Amino acid sequence: MDGEADFERNRRAWDAESDAYQAEHREQLQRTPKGWGVWSLPESELDLLGAVAGRDVLEYGCGAAAWAIALARQGARVTGLDNSERQLSHARMAIAAAGVDVRLVHAAGERTPFADASFDIVFCDHGAMSFAAPEATIPEVARILRPGGVLAFSVQHPIHAMAWDAEDRLTRSLHASYFELDRFVDGEGGTVSHSRPISTYVTLLLENGFTLERLLEPRPAVDARTTYEGYVTHAWARDLPAEMIFRARRTKAT
Repeated sequence: MDGEADFERNRRAWDAESDAYQAEHREQLQRTPKGWGVWSLPESELDLLGAVAGRDVLEYGCGAAAWAIALARQGARVTGLDNSERQLSHARMAIAAAGVDVRLVHAAGERTPFADASFDIVFCDHGAMSFAAPEATIPEVARILRPGGVLAFSVQHPIHAMAWDAEDRLTRSLHASYFELDRFVDGEGGTVSHSRPISTYVTLLLENGFTLERLLEPRPAVDARTTYEGYVTHAWARDLPAEMIFRARRTKAT
């Protein structure tokens, strides 16, 4: 890891980037606070979390906590975890303005401080599942989920990960081996993110006591708009999947 743990590098990168990120994307994130991926696909339509009222819910990489605030308003007991203290400062301001009760925890996704079987639902819209290795995060989520609990998360689609060329341009050709997808470093001082073959996520879920209930490869609507065009353009995403969303249930002890 180049002499530095990835979670420490990501913490520094997100602390430095947080203000600019929130300024660029706040409007979209607040317009659809319970929205999946770069196109903010409504949870009200996808129904990946199910009923949240009275449930213990963890947002696993909460950023400014738009999701957490919206779920708290629905009666969930929500905890927001993030690796970046600066992201959590934005979350604190938003929570105070909303007047809801959300517990915030500053920790890396690979190293959560929670007791076993703490939550009924763990979800992640990119967040920790994108910026930490799934070989670490999926077992960790299995540990902190109660039996029957739900894990829902969105991550980069492997086709999108393979489509970036040597000049860091998103193309319609493939430039990497599907079977060797792993760890991606975003320039000097940038974040470390992760992408894997679809079968890797499925295998990790099964090995850690989950039953896979849904796998989505979202396509944006014809009139969809996003502030994340640096990640993917509308034209590209209409033809090729940029993201995928999993819903799994913890059905077996590990």
